[in-house]
Amino acid sequence: MQITAIVGNPKPLSKTYHIAMEVVSQLSGLASEQGRSSEQLVIDLADYAGALVQWGNPQAEKLLELAAGADILLFVSPTYKATYTGLLKLFADQIPQNGLAGKIAVPVMVGGSPHHSLAVEHAMRPLLVEMGASCPTKGLYVLDSQFDELPAVVAGWIEQSRCGLSRML
Repeated sequence: MQITAIVGNPKPLSKTYHIAMEVVSQLSGLASEQGRSSEQLVIDLADYAGALVQWGNPQAEKLLELAAGADILLFVSPTYKATYTGLLKLFADQIPQNGLAGKIAVPVMVGGSPHHSLAVEHAMRPLLVEMGASCPTKGLYVLDSQFDELPAVVAGWIEQSRCGLSRML
C-alpha cells in the first residue's frame, strides 16, 4: 500500500511538511497493526513550484504519476485566506477530471486560529471530491500552537477516525 502526502506550503520543509510526515508515519503504523505493509512518500511542492506553473513540465508530470500511484493521498496545506494555498491549487489543476477516481484522500490543514478549522471541510474536502476522490474520514486540522504536541494530536485524530481509517487500510 502506498501512502502519499502532497504538501502545498510554498516554504520548503515547513511545519506543514513535518505534519504530513507525522500523519503518513502514523497511518503507516496503523496499517502495520492491521497486517498491511505500506510505503510512505511525502512530496514537498515547494521544491517544484517552478515546474507546476509550466503545463506539461516533466517534473510536474512525474509528481502527477506519483500521486496517481498512491492508494491513500493526503493533501496537506497551511490555511491561507481561509482556504488552501495557490501552490496546492496549481498541482490540483493539473490532475485530470476524475483523476482521483477510486483514490482515498484525506484533507489536512494547519492554521494559526481555531476560527479557520472548518477550512479543511469547507475548502479542501470539496476539492478532493471534485477530482473524484473518496474522503472516508473527517479531515485533520492542526493549530500552530499544537506543533510541539504533534504526535499526540495526530494520534487523537487517528483514534477518532479509526473506523473510517481501518476500512481504507
